[in-house]
Amino acid sequence: MSAPPYAPDRDCPLCPRLAQFREANRAGYPGFFNAPVPSFGSRDARLLVLGLAPGLKGANRTGRPFTGDYAGDLLYSTLLAFGFARGRFEARPDDGLELLDCRIANAVRCVPPENKPVGAEISACRRFLVAELAAMPRLAAVVALGSIAHQSAVAAFGARKALTKFGHGSRHVLPNGLLLFGSYHCSRYNTNTGRLTETMFHDVFRAARAALA
Repeated sequence: MSAPPYAPDRDCPLCPRLAQFREANRAGYPGFFNAPVPSFGSRDARLLVLGLAPGLKGANRTGRPFTGDYAGDLLYSTLLAFGFARGRFEARPDDGLELLDCRIANAVRCVPPENKPVGAEISACRRFLVAELAAMPRLAAVVALGSIAHQSAVAAFGARKALTKFGHGSRHVLPNGLLLFGSYHCSRYNTNTGRLTETMFHDVFRAARAALA
């Protein structure tokens, strides 16, 4: 069975650098997932959380977004706190955690070297984001984690960049009526440096929850 239109094939060849890195990781880490990481959560969800790309030893290892590295600890605890998830997050795909009215995806589906996709890779993968957005009939809001995810969402929706600038705590109403919230990425670097605190992160999801009430 072929992959659905909103997800790339396991051996997606669109980005040569990422495909080469994927093959190297399959040789170096044969127990890892090492493939484009699928989204997590129901397509009937009203909220989409959009990240940047899988982490090498996080989602690229486990096969579930934000699972296996520090960023997931903060994200999933926040989703649990605001009623977007239930269960117990144990940083593994079989932990039984369930998302509620929420889906998680990445702007780039394959792990990039040094966690830094280049512009051509972001653009090439956007076709899957566009298709996925179209496959979410009840979508009402997107929380973009970081400027690249924000910019990719803006491009996917065909919105004007000048009118939808990224900033932590930003909120934009897109031409189609959807809400786009911006947050600094919940990476270890951002939290260790104090650029992002748990309170700041919670404020974004509190706003999203209020908008969907």
